[in-house]
Amino acid sequence: MAESTRPVRTLGLLGTGVIGGGWAARALHFGIDVIAADVKPEMEDWIRGAVANAEGALSRLTSAPLPPKGKLFFTTDLNAMASQADFIQENIPEQLELKQRVLAQASRHAPADVVIASSTSGLMPSDLQRDMRFPERLLVAHPFNPVYLLPLVELVGGARTALAALDAATAFYTYIGMHPLRVRREVPGHLTDRLQEALWREILHLVNDGVATTGELDDSIVYGPGLRWAAMGTNLIYHLAGGEPGMRHMLRQFGPCLKWPWTKLEAPELTEELIDRMVEGTEAQAAGRSIRALERLRDEYLVAIQQVLRQFDIGAGTTLRRLEERLYADSAAALASGGGSESLRRAGSGLPLTLETQVRAEWADAGGEMLDYRYLQVFGEAAEALFRAAGASAQGDHGAVAALRAVESHVTRQARAQALETISVTTQVLAVNESRVHLFHRLARRGDDRLIATAEQLYEHAVAAPGASPALADGLRARLDELCRAHARLSVPPQAGRRVVLAPS
Repeated sequence: MAESTRPVRTLGLLGTGVIGGGWAARALHFGIDVIAADVKPEMEDWIRGAVANAEGALSRLTSAPLPPKGKLFFTTDLNAMASQADFIQENIPEQLELKQRVLAQASRHAPADVVIASSTSGLMPSDLQRDMRFPERLLVAHPFNPVYLLPLVELVGGARTALAALDAATAFYTYIGMHPLRVRREVPGHLTDRLQEALWREILHLVNDGVATTGELDDSIVYGPGLRWAAMGTNLIYHLAGGEPGMRHMLRQFGPCLKWPWTKLEAPELTEELIDRMVEGTEAQAAGRSIRALERLRDEYLVAIQQVLRQFDIGAGTTLRRLEERLYADSAAALASGGGSESLRRAGSGLPLTLETQVRAEWADAGGEMLDYRYLQVFGEAAEALFRAAGASAQGDHGAVAALRAVESHVTRQARAQALETISVTTQVLAVNESRVHLFHRLARRGDDRLIATAEQLYEHAVAAPGASPALADGLRARLDELCRAHARLSVPPQAGRRVVLAPS
């Protein structure tokens, strides 16, 4: 492939389906345009619906400032897609000959410096790149469902894959908030599916032998090892099981158990009786809930888990934290280079859009209305986004945002935000001095832009230690001053400066 790869502004999708829809949702959310190509024209409605379904969970994943959402296009012309894309992700059915034919076709129309990645869950990249033009740009990039929330993507090169292709893919997937895991050499099933397959075969044996139901087996994971796996994984957990001596002691103590005939790696015969047991068990677990309802539940807890792990900077939480650091750095860099209030997306008013999120179900009362104290949380997150965009964390002072504390807040509400509604906040800088920042926020409902609430806040730079200067850092002060001057062209909100008084009855 060409020496240097192009920046990815447009992602091409070869095939849609569940995985293609997940790729589209993730890429669009992080500002990448998407051209989805599928031979079935009815898949356009499907993929647009899949993107819309993922939007709620994605909007709650982070409150860091995001670029404008990408645009979604659809075509039945695979060749046209290949010629316009900067990066191609293939998602067609797991049939080797079909994939070889379609990938070869795409490679004849895609420019030489366009990486082509396959989402295959088990096929070998050396086989996939057999008939391609510029086969060195082909690699496997195997994601996990839901692609828009789970960050893992396994990268596997084939016999002719260039290192430059792997490097370009690593950079692209990192940019859209994923954790690229390079597999050292190609093996059928890559890494994760081989581990999942071993567990899956044992599940089928235990159900087939009448030892346990599907629900009991899921409970054996959900209430035990599943909680541990989210952050540490099997190997590190077993290292802990060895006590202070670690893994060496664990293997010496429990190694003999590996000779015991506990597990059956050969899969059982998939009889109609076994299929019926699996179906009956999972339908009982679903308890009448639709697939869409279960997907929403899954998405809610996946967001929550990643946000908890983010606090501890471990597992998928580390990936989320690194993504946020990059988003804040991009925003601050735009401001530092003279972008002014353009460092954040602007609303129609010309003010920076400091927060866009969905009202989570747990933020609402029994009637579905957002709880009072959540308004302060939303306005606080908007203020933090503004400070970060102004460079608070871009000066080597990682405590700069935390050091700005609200000393006064005045919230007024004109309407009620409802659960699952998408809301946005714009922020106006009214005044800045050596140690304080005066802000005014407007919270509106996305769609009709109806004003729901406002907040006037005074932030003060807290003194970290006795004798330390209370002044804002010079760079932060300069950028806030710049925003203040830009916002001075706008009218002062009528709610600003109001006192709380009890009107006569």
